[in-house]
Amino acid sequence: MRVPGRRALGYLLAGLALAGFSYALERFGLQPISLLEAGLLAMTPLALAAVGECLNEKAGVVNIGLEGILLITAVTGVWFAELFGNGTMGLIGGALTGALIGFALGAISVYGKADQIIAGMGLNIFALGFVPFLLVSLWAFPGIHLFPSELMVPRLITPWGQFSPVTIAAILIAVLAHLLLHHTVLGFRIKAVGEKPEAVDVAGVRVDWLRLFTSTLGGALCGVGGAFLPLGWFGGVVKEISAGRGFIALACVVFAGLEPLLALAAAFLFGFVDGLASAVAVTPGVKERIPFYFVSMLPYATTLVVVALVIGRRRFPRTVGRPYVRE
Repeated sequence: MRVPGRRALGYLLAGLALAGFSYALERFGLQPISLLEAGLLAMTPLALAAVGECLNEKAGVVNIGLEGILLITAVTGVWFAELFGNGTMGLIGGALTGALIGFALGAISVYGKADQIIAGMGLNIFALGFVPFLLVSLWAFPGIHLFPSELMVPRLITPWGQFSPVTIAAILIAVLAHLLLHHTVLGFRIKAVGEKPEAVDVAGVRVDWLRLFTSTLGGALCGVGGAFLPLGWFGGVVKEISAGRGFIALACVVFAGLEPLLALAAAFLFGFVDGLASAVAVTPGVKERIPFYFVSMLPYATTLVVVALVIGRRRFPRTVGRPYVRE
């Protein structure tokens, strides 16, 4: 009986802390509902990228090129949206672009036996130069492109605020990824490929196909997150639109120990801090008392603190980041 009692006490303390925090926000002139909306918007691309990378690394493949995928798919997502006149098609275009990039990285890692860290960093560096080139090539304007507001993915209006359907989809995807990994045969094989690929190979399961599958799926989810940035959040695309969010998503993966639900929780934490920073920066009476640059660094400082606290305490698959060589 002690454990349920402690759990109930923990829930009570958490509720009291949340109520006190909401009261403090209101005293500072910040609206908790608006802050929740901003936090969930900031959470969405982080959660999609992090959950996809959790699946990818469970199979033993590391993709640290999430930043590059977010950048490239933000541009291609807007291009698809303008081409078809629909924001949802832009998300699908981002998913297809991300899947193609994820497949290419997976093929380089699985068949080319390339160093996965170097390949991911190469993608990030490539995106820094490729995205400005795309902006000029597609819209003849460097650095920024604004599109009609009709292409924005519409939000759901509820008594608790306005929320994007993509946010709800990101939460459901995290739950489905958890069920996939822990309650299906495919999930068992994905985890086995990361731990003992030779045993999976002997059992007749194609290691290369599974790793390509998770790499492609992870890229597709990250691509949806990239397209969401302009189409579901900002309303325009700039060459620095990802602003380090790919690396924050990697921090969510480390924090979660490759567990999708924990990655979702970490994404909400970082998203909430990002939303808090944005709210403080634009709220009269608050922004004058807190230095703007201090507020802007909050999401990244939180990332450093969280990773420093959990690094070395998480267990990752035995062969993660190492190509499988069939003997």
